[in-house]
Amino acid sequence: MSDESRSAGDPIPTNCQHIEVHVAELKQLFNAMDPSPFRERDLSPAAEEFIVGWGRELPRDAPLALIVHLDRRAGLPEEPAMLRDAIREFFSVRAENTRRRLRHLFRVGRVSLLIGVVFVAVTVGIGDLVAKALEGQRLGEILQESLLIGGWVAMWRPLEIFLYDWWPITLEARLSDRLSAMPVRIVYKEDTRPDAWRSDWPVASPREKTPPSEPAPPRPR
Repeated sequence: MSDESRSAGDPIPTNCQHIEVHVAELKQLFNAMDPSPFRERDLSPAAEEFIVGWGRELPRDAPLALIVHLDRRAGLPEEPAMLRDAIREFFSVRAENTRRRLRHLFRVGRVSLLIGVVFVAVTVGIGDLVAKALEGQRLGEILQESLLIGGWVAMWRPLEIFLYDWWPITLEARLSDRLSAMPVRIVYKEDTRPDAWRSDWPVASPREKTPPSEPAPPRPR
């Protein structure tokens, strides 16, 4: 049987780059500590790291699609749509949080730049005064140069922010945007118990464990 005949979810355009995940149950994709409703539930750290890491390796301008290989049969008809909505919501929030972090970084950069410029002006002024007070002496030159170097060292942090720190965060936000828009499709495994879906998400919470099929035998005394 082909993957297409035992799969469900969004149609995958031919130009999409595939991110493929293999899990035994859908609830393995979600954070077991998160009590939020289905649509707002966070992905597990391992699932997030896997999907984001794979996305980083793909071309930056290519549309993405998520293929979830699931070791059970299909359950509720709406589970592919619910999984897609949960994943898209997670990465939409991730993109917004990343942009919020970028805005905070620029605020820190602007304040740091202001402090640095003022500090450079002060150190240059003090250096000039020291040089005049010790004119013709080697000590005056050393102190002036030391103050000038100290002033430019204070500019290190704002320069680092505006030259280097911002663009990796921008790339992360753009990647999250692409992940939040990707179609999601589930490929089911047919040769499993037909009722396996009853203990899986979205029927069961990720925090719930599958009850044992038989009671445990009593311990010998």
